[in-house]
Amino acid sequence: MTYEGGCHCGRLHVSFTTAHAPTALPLRACQCGFCRRHGGLTTSDPEGEVVLTAREIPPGGWYRFGTAITDFWVCPHCGVYVAGYVEVGGRGRAVVNVRALDARAEFTQAPTPMDYGQETREGRLERRGRVWSPARVVVAASR
Repeated sequence: MTYEGGCHCGRLHVSFTTAHAPTALPLRACQCGFCRRHGGLTTSDPEGEVVLTAREIPPGGWYRFGTAITDFWVCPHCGVYVAGYVEVGGRGRAVVNVRALDARAEFTQAPTPMDYGQETREGRLERRGRVWSPARVVVAASR
């Protein structure tokens, strides 16, 4: 299955491909201030793929906080949080905010509250490399 989505204004697009049903995927509710303020519910599939497409990279880049290793794809125009992207060992990895997917209503499982506050930078990269989906970024003037 491929799940499509993006931000409200259409500047950011996400395509999430997985062999699993939405309810078979992990649904995580990170407890950090960013995710709680954005209402983020994320999922990933280390055997799937995420393609993140933007019309352009925002001036100054994507939002980063904490360890500053992850690009949080928040639309600079409409403010929707679409995904998180990081490179681990030269390979892109991503987590998708299911609330930005068109099929968000299909993710009906109860989310697991997650607290990553005690992770080291290295531990965070290791976990994301293992758990997040393989990903690539496409910059295209129009989809």
